[in-house]
Amino acid sequence: MPLEPKLLGQALDESLTLHNALCRREVGTFQRAAESAAKSGDTLVVACTQESRLFTELAEQPIQFVNIRETGGWSKDAARAMPKIAALLAAARLAPPEPVPTVTFKSAGRLLVIGPLDEAERLGALLEDVLDVTVFATGPGMGGAQERRFAVLAGQLESLGGWLGAFELAWTANNPIDLDLCTRCNACLSACPEGAIGVDYQIDSMQCKSSRDCVKVCQVGAIDFGRQAARQTESFDLVLDLRPAPVLRATDATNFTQHSPPLGYFRLGDDARQEAGVLFKLRGLTGEFEKPKFFNYKQKLCAHTRNKQTGCTACIDVCSAKAIGSDLGLQQIRVNPNLCVGCGACATVCPSGALTYTYPRAAHQGLKLKTLLSAYANAGGRDAVVLLHSQGQGSERIQQLGRAAQIGGRGPARAGRGTGAAIHGLPARVLPASLWHTASAGIDVWLSAFAYGASQVWVMVTDEDAPEYRHALRAQMDVAQAMLTGLGYTGEHLRLVEAGAGVTVGQLDAALQAPAALGVGKAASFAVQADKRVTLELALDHLVAQSPLAGPSAKGLPAEIALPAKANRGESTSPFGSLKINTEACTLCMSCVSACPASALQDNTALPQLKFIEKNCVQCGLCETTCPENAISLVPRLLLADERKQARVLHEAQPYACVRCQKPFGTLKGIEAMLGKLAGHAMFQGDAIERLKMCGDCRVIDIYSATNEAKITDL
Repeated sequence: MPLEPKLLGQALDESLTLHNALCRREVGTFQRAAESAAKSGDTLVVACTQESRLFTELAEQPIQFVNIRETGGWSKDAARAMPKIAALLAAARLAPPEPVPTVTFKSAGRLLVIGPLDEAERLGALLEDVLDVTVFATGPGMGGAQERRFAVLAGQLESLGGWLGAFELAWTANNPIDLDLCTRCNACLSACPEGAIGVDYQIDSMQCKSSRDCVKVCQVGAIDFGRQAARQTESFDLVLDLRPAPVLRATDATNFTQHSPPLGYFRLGDDARQEAGVLFKLRGLTGEFEKPKFFNYKQKLCAHTRNKQTGCTACIDVCSAKAIGSDLGLQQIRVNPNLCVGCGACATVCPSGALTYTYPRAAHQGLKLKTLLSAYANAGGRDAVVLLHSQGQGSERIQQLGRAAQIGGRGPARAGRGTGAAIHGLPARVLPASLWHTASAGIDVWLSAFAYGASQVWVMVTDEDAPEYRHALRAQMDVAQAMLTGLGYTGEHLRLVEAGAGVTVGQLDAALQAPAALGVGKAASFAVQADKRVTLELALDHLVAQSPLAGPSAKGLPAEIALPAKANRGESTSPFGSLKINTEACTLCMSCVSACPASALQDNTALPQLKFIEKNCVQCGLCETTCPENAISLVPRLLLADERKQARVLHEAQPYACVRCQKPFGTLKGIEAMLGKLAGHAMFQGDAIERLKMCGDCRVIDIYSATNEAKITDL
């Protein structure tokens, strides 16, 4: 692997001390470097992960590890990869992100095994030394053991829910045989003339002919056909599910059908190859555990619901863990931190920034990208591609690609193509940036990366990514690409790179060899903010200023850029846009103003006017849903004119003056519509209909005067 320490030192910091001994046999050099860093208080970066365990044990201070071998040095572009290596080293020197709040789980080791009795008891026997095993029998299998080693439940499974340390099972005990009393003597099996009793000690009611011979031979009174079916519940800490993979049904309460099941739930189904790994994990799940609280929620920014009307449901639709639901009573969403797996897709699709990702926070994520791209440019790099990938399968695929390139990548075993073609490896201009989950970065992060100097942003998706994530990322990419294309940046700037198990190393290698796209001429200096909308505005301002269409000799920026529309109501696609008002239908009732969560719609207290600030609009659709006249429709677009940030009148009408005091109190159109609808109603005849033409004050005065006149008449 070629290295140029002098160039790297110039690109990073000439005062830095660089060592290029990364092997185990050079451990003495590492120890001296670690001692020197400890004395000076400097950050120690080890640019190889192969000996991370050994180096961590030897050092007395924290170490930042970064892989420059598979990501840069092991490539056909290795000789040109010094700018990339400098960028990776610069990013590795950053301080770790701030700690985040945690979610605590407590497990006492109560394990529920669901499946055929024989298989459930076999696996239970492998775990009973560390876990308290209970079996829920879904059939006999080949027959249970005669020795009763575990508590056995059976019946009609009703529901199963929860998470590590808090699973709740509900079932209906509808079988005549009480498994707690049954001694498994098998006398009932032998006595039953119809063979209606299985070796799981359950009676098949369709075969049973009511001979009751089983009751006669049972020595312990475990069989009672008069027993009423009763719903029962029990709590468990862990679940091992041996049933075949279920048909995905949203209404199925007995299966975890979501892509990301809760912590503590394991499904073997038909895949016996996973058995050893699953059993190993189960054995370690007793005690107290913590995971990060991956999200932060600000209800006042949420565009989900107002006035019992539903607007944006993007986060609910994209959540692969079923951790997000709707609470119309509290006028908000609810996020269960115990079920959240930290994918961050909810924050990516949230148009208002009500949901933000915290692992890491946006500011740290932005600083990492800014450092990565500035160091790359300072070292002479051009046409940078930011490759966002997961720390898990994404990192593994990149390492596979690097190893294949290092050994030559020839032949089907190495290339994965079956053609003998050589593997190129990660191109010199592709800068890998790992995330906890690729779905956690969205349009605000991507556009910030462009503003910082990236020519392209690619997102590597693997089998970790649910179909919902792919759909959401593609939709967000369509919006970002439309913005960049409309601003005159030519080329394909965003791409999903498929890297699942079905993609060979050769296919992945080919997908990464793509032409560059046009980026900004000057990198931005702003910092990514905690507020998603603020970050988007900063990034767009820079991209507009640097647009190829904005120069003195250019043809000029367009007035607006059309953006993709929503495919379905509730889905979030464009974070920007306008509204179209059907002025013939609109009565200026202002229901939309009270429903708007972003203050994009405003009224005028002096005149019947509906005003709009386009910059604030998040295209949630609450105004569209709330409008009683169906007079509002969304227009996704990016307006580039200055009026985008200013209030403008969408609709106004002639005011209606009170017939008594002449003060305006509504619109002519609105009052006339109300009079027309109520003219035939029995309660609005005579003086009553006239009062509808009065303002609120005059209406009270008129009613009071009429009441007094009536009293005087009675006297």
